[in-house]
Amino acid sequence: MNRLLLAALLLVMSASAAAEVYTYVDAQGNRVYTDKPHANATRVDIRPSNSMTATPPPPTPARKAKRKQAIAHYDMLRILIPEPDATIHDGGGNMIVTVTSEPVLMPNHGYRLLLDGKVIAGPTVSPVFPLQNIDRGTHQLAAEIIDNQETVIERTPAQPFHMQRISLIQKRRINPCTAEDYGVRPECPLADKPEDDD
Repeated sequence: MNRLLLAALLLVMSASAAAEVYTYVDAQGNRVYTDKPHANATRVDIRPSNSMTATPPPPTPARKAKRKQAIAHYDMLRILIPEPDATIHDGGGNMIVTVTSEPVLMPNHGYRLLLDGKVIAGPTVSPVFPLQNIDRGTHQLAAEIIDNQETVIERTPAQPFHMQRISLIQKRRINPCTAEDYGVRPECPLADKPEDDD
């Protein structure tokens, strides 16, 4: 109840700082505040408010709305050839890698190929990468789509493949060197040419 009365007092005070306020205790023992004189009321001294009119802040310069460039998105990017965990049999370590994307390559974008985490080809708009002289063993292959600032837009997970290359010794066993082959075939170096018995 006292809180209501105090709120009423504050309301009266804010409504008119020049108005006089009186207070008294009624028959029920409640303190009453009023702006009308009463037989047992005493005047309440109200100090002038020290509030001041706030100056509005200076207008902030309008910021130009930044145009958000639409971030390119591809629903799918994957390596078609070779398939994951494929084994490639090529004596020269040569192979073809083909990638595909959905949708097709957007303007100012290019495909890039990574072998064992390092860029080996691209960027190019062609989805076909001929690779040569890949070392024998297991390798990790990944493809990327990048923009003209070399920002990676999409990237495939690395997938393994195995390159099997026949060694020079194996080639010589399959097709032995003749006297005419030395210095001609890579597996028949001149240093290995036997001396003539003559």
